[in-house]
Amino acid sequence: MRIVMKFGGTSVANGEKIRHVAELLKRYHQGGNEVIAVTSALSGVTDGLLNTANEVSVNGKVTQVKEFIADITKKHYDAINVAMDGETLRDQCIAAVDCRLDELEKALIGICYLGELTPRSIDYISSYGERLAAPIVSGSIRSVGINSVSLTGGEAGIVTDSNYGDAKPLEQSYSQIKEKLCPLLEDSIPVVTGFIAQNKQQIITTLGRSGSDFSASILGAAVNADEIWLWKEVDGIMTTDPKIVPEAQSIPLISYIEAMELSYFGAKVLHPRTIEPAITHRIPVRVKNTFDPEFEGTLIVAEQKQKEDVVKAVTLIKKVALINISGAGMMGTIGTAARVFSSLASEGVNIIMISQGSSEANMTLIVNEDHLERAVAAIRREFSNNVVGDVAYDRDVCVVAVVGAGMDGIPGVAGKVFNALGKAGINIIMISQGSSQHNISFAVSSDDAIEAVRVLHREFELDRQCRDQQ
Repeated sequence: MRIVMKFGGTSVANGEKIRHVAELLKRYHQGGNEVIAVTSALSGVTDGLLNTANEVSVNGKVTQVKEFIADITKKHYDAINVAMDGETLRDQCIAAVDCRLDELEKALIGICYLGELTPRSIDYISSYGERLAAPIVSGSIRSVGINSVSLTGGEAGIVTDSNYGDAKPLEQSYSQIKEKLCPLLEDSIPVVTGFIAQNKQQIITTLGRSGSDFSASILGAAVNADEIWLWKEVDGIMTTDPKIVPEAQSIPLISYIEAMELSYFGAKVLHPRTIEPAITHRIPVRVKNTFDPEFEGTLIVAEQKQKEDVVKAVTLIKKVALINISGAGMMGTIGTAARVFSSLASEGVNIIMISQGSSEANMTLIVNEDHLERAVAAIRREFSNNVVGDVAYDRDVCVVAVVGAGMDGIPGVAGKVFNALGKAGINIIMISQGSSQHNISFAVSSDDAIEAVRVLHREFELDRQCRDQQ
């Protein structure tokens, strides 16, 4: 079995955890599997890199760079000393890390003197988290008796466009990755940096939010993996947030479309883009807990043969705001919606939900709370005439989403949702449901949001359904 395994920041937070990862990889490798490991940075390192770069670009303090390099050096040295046995291995790893730390220090000092931080230089600086971690993970694997080599995403063959901070892989990546990695799989475990790649000019780029998961998905598609495993700190994709509903369960089996819906609507285990290459190549993705490897976790597949579970999960999005656009002049006026969306797009405002009445006299949007002020200002600028009479907003809202492919074509699901909420005295402010019928989303007041999730989790007996599947 060929498996691409991605390990997140908490999984490689320190030397002890890196050693645990190495033992896990050894076990699967010796079990007859071909394994590629994808690593994130050590916990907190990427944030430290970006914060330091931003601060020194303003204050120009070389002493701050020196202090940061000393701290980050100690963090990685400590990890090396615990993650692997043998003075030779440690010395080799320290030499590799020292070389990269020297490059990093020079880059940060350059930013001090230049007094500016470009998207290209942000990608370069932020890449060092993974580039420092990969040699340590690889060294730890060698320490437990398995051959290993570490590569950056670019060295592994991932080539992107030059959209720094959110680069997109080019099609040529897939053939290059296969050519570079497949010959290594028979007798070693390649360790590839997640999150980072390079463009055609061999300049470092990064893949954006959840980039390490995205890297694993790209690599898995390129080498025709049997499965892609995303090792997290949770037992898989849950029926809801266990902090809200302690009885929440891990979902054993879920479809790509359900996973995508959940990731768009607040579930933080996956980012929507991360599994796009897996979907294209129909590769199953498994979400497992690094610290409970025997637990099967959640398997994400193209389709499920049975859809007896109408609803799979209930999820909650906080830190959102509602905007209501109304006016008699909107009725029958062609292009009003296009103008709204265009004005928001120009301001970089992400629209989470949309609802419009058939009268066309009002339109309601949900946006990220951080985007609210510029969204309202953009709409008011766009409609300075009398087409729109009022642009009102409400910060005191949350979005609840009920997700399940089994809702498709099943009558009465929405009725069951809203009847349960009505009995609980929860008022619905806004409703949105797409024609795919995989998702019913609605806005409620922040005060009612947690109770709404609990009510619906009980109504659809999600904890029982998951136990039955297991």
